[in-house]
Amino acid sequence: MAIVKPFRGVRPPRNLVERVQSRPYDVLNSAEARAEAADNEMSLYHIIRPEIDFPEGTDEHDSRVYAKAAENFARFQQNGWLVQDNKEQYYIYAQTMNGKTQFGLVLCAFVDDYMNGVIKKHELTRKDKEEDRMKHVRVNDANIEPVFFAYPDNECLDAVVAKYTAEEPEYDFTAALDGFRHRLWIVDNDKDIAIITKEFASMPSLYIADGHHRSAAAALVGKEKADNNPEHKGNEEYNYFMAVCFPSSQLTIIDYNRVIKDLNGLSSDEFLKALEEDFDIEKKGPEIYRPSSLHNFALYLDGVWYSLTAKPAVYDDTDPIGVLDVTISSNLILDKVLGIKDLRTSKRVDFVGGIRGLGELERRVNSGEMKAALALYPVSMQQLVDIADTGNIMPPKTTWFEPKLRSGLIIHKLS
Repeated sequence: MAIVKPFRGVRPPRNLVERVQSRPYDVLNSAEARAEAADNEMSLYHIIRPEIDFPEGTDEHDSRVYAKAAENFARFQQNGWLVQDNKEQYYIYAQTMNGKTQFGLVLCAFVDDYMNGVIKKHELTRKDKEEDRMKHVRVNDANIEPVFFAYPDNECLDAVVAKYTAEEPEYDFTAALDGFRHRLWIVDNDKDIAIITKEFASMPSLYIADGHHRSAAAALVGKEKADNNPEHKGNEEYNYFMAVCFPSSQLTIIDYNRVIKDLNGLSSDEFLKALEEDFDIEKKGPEIYRPSSLHNFALYLDGVWYSLTAKPAVYDDTDPIGVLDVTISSNLILDKVLGIKDLRTSKRVDFVGGIRGLGELERRVNSGEMKAALALYPVSMQQLVDIADTGNIMPPKTTWFEPKLRSGLIIHKLS
């Protein structure tokens, strides 16, 4: 069962939320964070990207930078830009993108559930990125940004969410950069709090959708605190970390595409000829072609789009990893034909989130920066769940969720 609990959120007053909130730390670089924060001293970037308070070029992993994050977090609270709620409660967070709204429950997940596999992952994490986030959690003694979970659809939870979202939200704003709407409600009724806790306790699993490194870091710091506390009882706040949980049916995974720097010494004709062994190829012309279904790919090469459809003999529909289009394209195109063996380290391939559109693939090829582009059909939530349930791991750069969670709406203190 999944153990969750309400918590006393630390959050901005309603009139300051738009000044405090930000994009997640890992979707932009230091220069972008510096530009977005500009002259806004209340921007959360001063806590999640504190290198912006140092001269340009300062290493974001410098010990002074982590210390600055904690200093700024304390200052935000002292100035009343972040205020802790008096009561443990749940929150409802709604995101609207392109007319579609998804409703998530903001809660605290149990560290032990991450350790014992109740909270399931589908990606590998890198130790250096884990340690970076662990330092950030340690120095702030808080989960500054939430992780993004999915849970099996649940009618009782739907009813609670519907009850609150029929009322005026605590926060309601549209982010200027992307035009996505963000709303937040507070679930403070004790009966409703008990329902949420009970319904999650009936679920065998929760699934990490986005934020594998933040999840790992939060859980590892929680365990570290437990191990170092001789008076540990198991009910301390550090035994939990903050997550936003959405019904899996509401989530949208969009395509995660590839751009390729060279053809491994092949001419364009030789490259296409080599692909014919495993794919049915159809020339589409100069207009953008989008993959129409699983196992159909779009290739952009020399100003022309091609449809590539994997032949049935080259994949196994009963293999949860082998059936993925990222696996098919990695094995049969990037590795077999182009000699790109390790997507995590190769400098010959780059990845483009589908939120940028297929026009971005054209742009990068037409500029001469890249030789070809490959567009993939999005992974489904069911594929993600199947892989997590079987204990498998997806290949790198498989899933891209939109919209991203906004940071700074709620923070969870560990003590």
